[in-house]
Amino acid sequence: MNALVGKVRPGDFGVDVMHLNLHKTFSTPHGGGGPGSGPVACKKILEPFLPTPVLATKSDGMLTLDYNRPQSVGRVRAWYGNFGMFIRALAYILANGPDGLRQTTEDAVLNANYLRAKLEDVFDLPFKTASMHEVVFSDKLQAKNGVKTGDMGKRLLDYGFHAYTVSFPLIVAGAMMIEPTESESREELDLLVDALRQIAREAEENPELVKTAPHTTRLRRLDETTAARKPILRWKAPAASTPLTPDTAAKEW
Repeated sequence: MNALVGKVRPGDFGVDVMHLNLHKTFSTPHGGGGPGSGPVACKKILEPFLPTPVLATKSDGMLTLDYNRPQSVGRVRAWYGNFGMFIRALAYILANGPDGLRQTTEDAVLNANYLRAKLEDVFDLPFKTASMHEVVFSDKLQAKNGVKTGDMGKRLLDYGFHAYTVSFPLIVAGAMMIEPTESESREELDLLVDALRQIAREAEENPELVKTAPHTTRLRRLDETTAARKPILRWKAPAASTPLTPDTAAKEW
């Protein structure tokens, strides 16, 4: 919806029910696996089947939770959802209003296409159709020198940028998905462009530099396979005789 809000209404082109990701489109965060939040919207014809309880207005104008819904699919486990994210998204919607939401959509699409125009000569563009609020490149050109999308994402850390979405969408091998928000300025986008173009040059002239990145972060490249298969979720302080350094801290983690 980041490319559609304020421009079109899904119901007008045949959508009866849809799940809305509140992250990015409606300002809520999503990194690190949460706090995600996704309300489900539907047309009036499906309202009788919504999970209970349903928010209703009493005759005196007060709000209540209505459980008397004979056609309901019943209660779902996480009925309240991530309430804080709903409030944040609602505040964002009310603060922007119709005109502001339409402008954020247009700016998000403009920013994505600006990055596409600035980078499509140095990164493979698997889809030639028009981009919406995100642009997807691939590591096809850099992979010839052994440099993969994950390597370039880690190298971006050395330039002060968080990595783009790595290896997603899954239908693109070596995907590099960049989703600039509507709030990013042209100056900030140009800094990202400069960094990515420099990384593309490094991948061609000095691939080992990229393949061993990051180089300037407190901790260097970690063992992601072991971290995923054998996660250590409880931090344990090192013994008093062990100096606490980035390397010992990483091992304790």
